[in-house]
Amino acid sequence: MAIQKFPLATLQKVRQYIKNTLVLPKSEQHWTWTSSKSADELPEPNSLDALGDLFKFGGVIESQLTSPRPSGHWLVSTLNPGTALAKLPGLKLKPGFRLISYLYRAEVDGAGVVWAIPEAFGTTAQLEKAIAAAGALDQPPKPESALTDFMQAIEGDRSPQSFIIASLLRRELLEIGALGQHRNWSHHRLIDEPPAQVNWQWSTEQPKDLSPKVRLLPDQAAVEFFTCRTVAPIALFRHIDQYLPGQYKANSIDRVVAIAQR
Repeated sequence: MAIQKFPLATLQKVRQYIKNTLVLPKSEQHWTWTSSKSADELPEPNSLDALGDLFKFGGVIESQLTSPRPSGHWLVSTLNPGTALAKLPGLKLKPGFRLISYLYRAEVDGAGVVWAIPEAFGTTAQLEKAIAAAGALDQPPKPESALTDFMQAIEGDRSPQSFIIASLLRRELLEIGALGQHRNWSHHRLIDEPPAQVNWQWSTEQPKDLSPKVRLLPDQAAVEFFTCRTVAPIALFRHIDQYLPGQYKANSIDRVVAIAQR
């Protein structure tokens, strides 16, 4: 079993590149608050070093978040998610496929969904037809002939770096269009050690090595990396992705391993 570790700084650069290529046009970023923020709502820390400051104030917890309002609508995004693959080493889109995205926009909420479809089914008329059909079923639009998982349209050279990049890419694509309470991965910061300024309560024995790594087996690959969620409840996560032969669709586990104590 071969194990390859990756420098945290390298993965942070890869993630930032992906994020920079997935910026929505301003016309699709619209989000209007209908009420002012309360005094104890705090901005997310700019760095892990600032995490400790959050414990000086109150904050919201997940159980206090409300469900999305039903007054929103879906639209076809002009963003091409496939552009993120242009300079990612070891990965590419399979010939004959394209990635498309839909956005959900409401007064204070936003979400998105990405699909991989054959190029022949990617006309504007066909994509908008899916919105009309989804409205009747009260669910996200899914265009005709879309693959079950958009990562099924990704292929690569099966190198260790291709797998760990695929793990980051999938999470960034799942976050496209997310606003407000629908944001999840956006609040996670890649780490290779627990932030020292926080007192952590571990749910299991503290891992000795938090560095990002890929294990190559004869018939599969496994990616492991850790993140710190920087909004309440602040926590450390262990992410494990398993890749079976011939595909970049992963079986994923995202598990909390430690909770910050005040």
